[in-house]
Amino acid sequence: MKEQVEKVIQEIRPNLQADGGDIELVEVTEDGIVKVRLRGACSGCPGAAMTLKMGVERILKSRIPEVKGVENVK
Repeated sequence: MKEQVEKVIQEIRPNLQADGGDIELVEVTEDGIVKVRLRGACSGCPGAAMTLKMGVERILKSRIPEVKGVENVK
């Protein structure tokens, strides 16, 4: 599943990079939690939580049903 998640994240990255941010895959847990690190402008952005839940998590869940959630780690 990690390879699938990485592939989707690579598709999402250009959108975040266009706004000065970035995303890095840290871990995919056995229970389907994807842990990522938001970087650049995304790391301190007040809208980062919205981007994570409504953007990244929504896309990952729609493409990979085993994904249960996405968390940002520092």
